[in-house]
Amino acid sequence: MAFSDLRQYLDRLESTGELKRIKKEVDWNLELSHVAKINEESGGGQALLFENVKDYPGKPVLASLLASHRRVALALDMPLESKSLGIAREWVARTTSKKMPPRVVSSGPCKENIVKGDKVNLLDFPAPWFYPKDGGRYIGTAAYLISRSLDNGRLNLGTYRSMIYDERRAGVQLIKAKDAEIDLRGYAARREPMPVALVIGGDPVLFLCSSTLFPLHESEYDAAGALRGEPVDVVKAETSDLLVPANAEIVIEGEIMPGELLDEGPFGEYTGYYSGKGRVPREFIKVSCITHRTNPILWATSVGKPITDTHVIQSINRAAALWEGLEGVKIPGIQGVYCPPAAGGRFMAIISVKQMYHGHATHAGLAAFSTVMGNYGLKTVIVVDEDIDPENIDQVIYAVGLRYQPERGTQILTRGRSTPLDPSLEIANRDMTSRILIDATIPYEWKEKPIPIELDGEVAKRVRAQWNQYFE
Repeated sequence: MAFSDLRQYLDRLESTGELKRIKKEVDWNLELSHVAKINEESGGGQALLFENVKDYPGKPVLASLLASHRRVALALDMPLESKSLGIAREWVARTTSKKMPPRVVSSGPCKENIVKGDKVNLLDFPAPWFYPKDGGRYIGTAAYLISRSLDNGRLNLGTYRSMIYDERRAGVQLIKAKDAEIDLRGYAARREPMPVALVIGGDPVLFLCSSTLFPLHESEYDAAGALRGEPVDVVKAETSDLLVPANAEIVIEGEIMPGELLDEGPFGEYTGYYSGKGRVPREFIKVSCITHRTNPILWATSVGKPITDTHVIQSINRAAALWEGLEGVKIPGIQGVYCPPAAGGRFMAIISVKQMYHGHATHAGLAAFSTVMGNYGLKTVIVVDEDIDPENIDQVIYAVGLRYQPERGTQILTRGRSTPLDPSLEIANRDMTSRILIDATIPYEWKEKPIPIELDGEVAKRVRAQWNQYFE
């Protein structure tokens, strides 16, 4: 069952004990984010709905929403006990079968309140100040920016952090060569402003899609429709021809003028470090209109050191994107793909493969770096045999320790595309990264292979059947 909006999803969470309403007054300045982060450090905790935010009566803030696999599975209408590998596998099955374009409707809850012109005020919303050295309050951490390509009309939904400057200006970090930055180049060539909409809320599947990587020509709306099993309802924006989710909580409309910049940041990023050089000149949105639901819910993520909801989300959607990419280039025998949340959910991938020919493991590993997901920031790929569960880190370490031979199984690649958020690189030189492929498989071509130790099947069955008797 697809959720019509964020509120319906929260109702479902509450019915399953996955949502905690915080009644105590919480300050938007550091306290709220610290409650969320400490909650997530306890193993995911519950989703938190802060109903009494200082200075903002009637405007709750949602945090820790997708910090557990259970809540991600629920958002995707999958069994609650689903693990990362199972969620990624089902994601691939849905998105490779049939994409579903959005469905245009005449209006929706996001139009309940329409604020334009001099009445626009970003400070009307309880945007948190997350970490002590942040450059300001960030209204966009679980938000997604909608832009349109001038080349083919494709609508992109991308997650870019957004800092409040004042009542009508919000910064955005348009990372080089990401879809929205490429879209902006088209407007720059025409010397025209780019219409955008910064969206908070709606079906959580939209945020799951906006924070992953799809081919440049594909719209996240279409992928979200495939994941939901039905199209996303969208409505025309007030100030442009962009289509925004009809059931969003908050829609911030405006324009980005190419070449006009303001100092933005720093921000405590999901890498566990403040971003790059601190304050950096970046593009910003000139806000002309805000539409929102009555008593809008501001969804935020605490980001920071792993593991938070950001890392759980990236672990799942990046693994799914990588798996889909490997399927797309027809690599056979892929049994599983896992991107550990503790590694940022995107910098490392573990791939399980059923080998069918010599060099198969190398083929899969190198192909991973060439996918849409793997091309951007992925540094480490570990390939393991089919008997290794890539989500079980103990089994992966076993394979690396006892099957990996460094001289044979290591390949170093240079000049890969990096992310400016990677703290392993010098701040001034973060465009390019090196990469490593670790082949932790037993070579397919070996005529004599190690003989694995296995329990006797019949004896093990008998022992399990009378297990309690051994401890009477």
